[in-house]
Amino acid sequence: MATITRIDLANTLREYFGLTNADSYKMVDIIFDEIEQSLINGEDVKISGFGTFKILSKSPRLGRNPKTGTPAIISARRVASFRPSNEFRKIVSGK
Repeated sequence: MATITRIDLANTLREYFGLTNADSYKMVDIIFDEIEQSLINGEDVKISGFGTFKILSKSPRLGRNPKTGTPAIISARRVASFRPSNEFRKIVSGK
């Protein structure tokens, strides 16, 4: 399984657009910072043809410790969620 890192994205931008290493790394950081700030501010981030990132609020719930089986309360929290677009789903499923 291949992992795509920020460096991989920066290298792709550098090769495709002929940017310097510094500029391509800065561009990747700006993009991720913008996504992060939008999510922190409670805004959804939609990337057309790819999908939507959202922050969901989860209520506290009863869970269990998988090692011991003892019940435990899982606290309320906010989590990031990704929902792929229909176009992206079709590409991934090979249709």
